[in-house]
Amino acid sequence: MKKVRIWDLPTRLFHWALATCVAALFVTGKIGGDAMGWHFRAGYAVASLLLFRLVWGVIGGRWSRFSAFVYRPRSIMAYLRGQSPPEHAIGHNPLGAASIFAMLFFLMAQVSSGMFSEDKGEAFGPLSLFVSRATVHWVTGYHKNVGQLVLMLLVLLHLAAVAAYYLVKKNNLVMPMIAGDKWLPDRVPPSRDSAGSRLVAVTLLVACALLVRWIVGLGAGMENG
Repeated sequence: MKKVRIWDLPTRLFHWALATCVAALFVTGKIGGDAMGWHFRAGYAVASLLLFRLVWGVIGGRWSRFSAFVYRPRSIMAYLRGQSPPEHAIGHNPLGAASIFAMLFFLMAQVSSGMFSEDKGEAFGPLSLFVSRATVHWVTGYHKNVGQLVLMLLVLLHLAAVAAYYLVKKNNLVMPMIAGDKWLPDRVPPSRDSAGSRLVAVTLLVACALLVRWIVGLGAGMENG
């Protein structure tokens, strides 16, 4: 057994930054009013982080790549029956992988719908000017009701699963996402987590943030025009 780097630093920072921003979205969305300015800022941050993760899922550390945790349905069923091979527990296990993909999908849907939504006719998403009022009304309904409810359920399931792994299986899933390492057999290859890869991650995140800023600016330009 040896200590193996599973979660590279960019992936860990992404995870905790996303959790913080999602919590901020829930709180500011419930407060409303003057807090909506911060709600939009948190949404733009989440959009930047999601774009980053989509690319990092292709070029990031070995266990952060989507290819490392794309499982067939039969692999998920085998895991539920306790018949999953040990290597499926190195990074994201089959059930955890399904949860991750669901979270990413619905977060992208939530952020995208927020771009076209409104809040009581006082705060408008930056792209709401590009669609009809009927579309804004429909998208706002999804954003405030369906999308929010689905995300709340996914977050609660995620927290419940982490707690169950710790209490029942004595498997701490939090510490590896903080420290990045797990004690595993010698044959397990580590994730790349060098200074060079971290610099690439920073550059990528800045590029994603600039892209989101440009998209948001489209609405401002339309309004001023």
